[in-house]
Amino acid sequence: MVIGYTTGVYDLFHVGHLNLFKNAKGMCDKLVVGVTVDELVQYKGKNAMIPFEDRIEMVHSCKYVDAAVPQYDMDKLTACKKLGASYLFVGDDWYGTEKWKKYEEDFAKEGIKIIYFPYTKGISSTKITEALKAVRPDDLHDVK
Repeated sequence: MVIGYTTGVYDLFHVGHLNLFKNAKGMCDKLVVGVTVDELVQYKGKNAMIPFEDRIEMVHSCKYVDAAVPQYDMDKLTACKKLGASYLFVGDDWYGTEKWKKYEEDFAKEGIKIIYFPYTKGISSTKITEALKAVRPDDLHDVK
């Protein structure tokens, strides 16, 4: 059985996330998705608009996702090894960066291939957040 893994915050779920899951599922028998816990999102200097419990439920409910698990840290290699994943799926905005070239070497030593998927043009959680702020510039935390 070929297992694939990908991670993300999946705040403000959109068609780009769906495309990622669909493309990833097409390359593996079992797709496991790590959903970033609220504490790790905050570590990155951001806040999720949608609480972790709701985000993981939405991801798990997607027909392309076989399992959704909490992502407590940024160590994707350990997660892949623990899950027995053959592939790690990520967005192509990381492709060619020094950090991800090193990751490719480290993952390859463990027999895990990193697959880069193109971002869906014109859509991102950041753009959705910016549009919401433009429409409603006051604090969006009461939207929850």
